[in-house]
Amino acid sequence: MSFMKILGQIDAFVWGVPMIVMIMGTGILLSIRTKFIQVRCLPRALVYMFTNEEGAEGEVSSFGALCTALAATIGTGNIVGVATAVTAGGPGALFWMIVAAFFGMATKYTEGLLAVKYRNVDENGHSLGGPFLYIEKGMGSQWKWLGKAFAIFASLAGILGTGTTTQVNGIANAVKGFADPDNMHMISIFGHEYSWAMVGTAIVVGGLTGLVIIGGLERIAKVTTVVVPFMAVAYFCICIAIIINNADKIGGAFSTIITSAFGGRAAAGGALGFTMMTAMRMGVSRGIFSNEAGLGSAPIAAAAAKTNTAGRQGLISMTGTFIDTIIICTLTGLTLVVTGAINTEHEGANITGYAFGNGLPWNESIGSGVLMLCLAFFAFTTILGWDYYGERCIEYIVGENSTTVKVYRWLFLASVCLGSFLPLQSVWTVADIFNGLMALPNLVGLICLSGIVAKETREYVEMDNQLRLKAK
Repeated sequence: MSFMKILGQIDAFVWGVPMIVMIMGTGILLSIRTKFIQVRCLPRALVYMFTNEEGAEGEVSSFGALCTALAATIGTGNIVGVATAVTAGGPGALFWMIVAAFFGMATKYTEGLLAVKYRNVDENGHSLGGPFLYIEKGMGSQWKWLGKAFAIFASLAGILGTGTTTQVNGIANAVKGFADPDNMHMISIFGHEYSWAMVGTAIVVGGLTGLVIIGGLERIAKVTTVVVPFMAVAYFCICIAIIINNADKIGGAFSTIITSAFGGRAAAGGALGFTMMTAMRMGVSRGIFSNEAGLGSAPIAAAAAKTNTAGRQGLISMTGTFIDTIIICTLTGLTLVVTGAINTEHEGANITGYAFGNGLPWNESIGSGVLMLCLAFFAFTTILGWDYYGERCIEYIVGENSTTVKVYRWLFLASVCLGSFLPLQSVWTVADIFNGLMALPNLVGLICLSGIVAKETREYVEMDNQLRLKAK
């Protein structure tokens, strides 16, 4: 049996029915226990994104913490992830991605709340928090092993999947598709032929990553608070323009997405169950890859926010899933369907590249160039966010050992440089596996602590409502 087949079987096992039920079930449970916080408090959450608490402890502003989390979530998952989801699971995967994101907003709220409630802040203002601490402190020291398991899986995900290889691989393929689509400029490395575009991407991205992450969280936050809003707005505007330009196909696109989500009109019996399950599995797994709700990564950034109110940071964290999946991923999916990109033989970023190149009345190469820039910004900021996540996990495992953190940082940079040369399918499969392994201990913690979350939410909303009334 080939290595890829073994990886595929592991991926199918990790992201089988039990995992999907657990993720969706956790989101539904938390939605009920918080009385659908994602619906009743979304407007105030969007306002709190841009306001800070005075005199609060932490390392970065709430907006900076959100941008660091968004930097890690708004990445190749929004472009390549959506494309691979709808090609492998059909257009209906987008429907399940949105459904998972809706309930995932309650999950992300819970993660942000617990991250602040159980974080450690030392006398210098240095913050450490996330699933490893709310598992250990919230569930009891006898569960510390589960927190350690999360930290190990998350640090490996940073190096081997989500945080490095998938991101730089997506950038490299986009650059190659734009600058050297016909492999006219090749170089031999260790007996294998690679395009100069891919080699150059590895060098440039690796160098820029090193320059930023050496400065730590504050420098990462400074970069992401500028880049993330800019790239999100730019991408939003381009997708809207493509959809408007193909407005006559919007109705058919929604019909196709809904029909495909439940197996298609012609399918029946076992075929219906199989195709619906495939759409659901791909939609949920790629959705989690994109917005990371339930994965446990975003609360590591939330724990560093300057806030004294856990519920408030939970609301701010929740907006990340709304922006990432319900807005950006939905727009990506619609552009793929209305332009017919999902019916081509392209794969990965090239599918979205086709949509950008043919969705507007401009030269196809211009569309590919615009996508390349969007993907480069998206993926680069994701790399920065995940280095922070991985370093914090290492800090939890070994303590504040600067040597160990530096070793991890160099391994991270090496992975960034090597990611350009790895096969697309294997990169995404490995990332999926580590995402699932990370999610398991985190979901156990969220379920066990859901009662505390319900109590904290009730008290916070009552207090916040009183403060808002006094302010009027």
